[in-house]
Amino acid sequence: MNEVNLLGVVKHPNLVKLVGYCAEDDERGIQRLLVYELMQNKSLEDHLLTRAPSPPLPWMVRLRIAQDAARGLAYLHEEMDFQLIFRDFKASNILLDEHFNARLSDFGLARQGPAEGNGHVSTSVVGTVGYAAPEYVQTGKLTAKSDVWSFGVVLYELITGRRAVERNLPKGEQKLLEWVRPYISDSRKFHLIIDPRLDQPEQCSKSAQKVSSLANKCLMKNPKSRPKMSEVVAALGDIIGEIEPRDEVNQDVQAESNNGSQCANERVLDLRDMASLRNKSTRKLDWRSWTTGLAKTR
Repeated sequence: MNEVNLLGVVKHPNLVKLVGYCAEDDERGIQRLLVYELMQNKSLEDHLLTRAPSPPLPWMVRLRIAQDAARGLAYLHEEMDFQLIFRDFKASNILLDEHFNARLSDFGLARQGPAEGNGHVSTSVVGTVGYAAPEYVQTGKLTAKSDVWSFGVVLYELITGRRAVERNLPKGEQKLLEWVRPYISDSRKFHLIIDPRLDQPEQCSKSAQKVSSLANKCLMKNPKSRPKMSEVVAALGDIIGEIEPRDEVNQDVQAESNNGSQCANERVLDLRDMASLRNKSTRKLDWRSWTTGLAKTR
């Protein structure tokens, strides 16, 4: 019901759409069902982190997915009359449509941000191991900067192709943030952490280092030192713009792999449309005047 209430209020191109739901209590017990729009390409986790053989996501597609997800979080944090903290940002909650546009899903743990004058929300610690911000885990004090930390973790997953926590790896490599630490400060070694499944990973090394630098800002120990998600969106836009000129319209995503990753390269990017969507996302929504448009089904 938390998800139904929240998704009835929020509306953004980078948030999943709820089509309908069932919330009935009868002789069969409690019946709960959520129906979302179909996201044909499943989740980021399915393409990036699973062991099943699949074409690797090209680097540009990874950057676009990160930017889409950042836009979704920026909307929740900064662009409504009240703030929402996602609280469970991770690769499995980033869903992908047929063109690999990304949308955030699973708002079951989302919480409204602190009231004016308060710096945080005190709540029980929930989420996924490896993604939760350390200050939240230690104190239960939740802020939007907790989501920013989680975003930094996902950025390193996009760079490395590894999970935040992977128990099947050698002990020194199980925790992603600890494993990358010795490499990110040495430009000569940085290429060793880039996902080896990428075709010609050395070509994306420069932009990957910039993404790493952005991730490090998101992972600052002091939450107040972390950037806002709108700043993260802008930084990713700059990184993408250096690779792909902004004045190119309706340009197909460049194939970065010659081993059959055509399904990932079908995404067509109309930059004018993206700018239009970004402008639309600044529209304010007032939950107090909201009435549901969802179909309640048995």
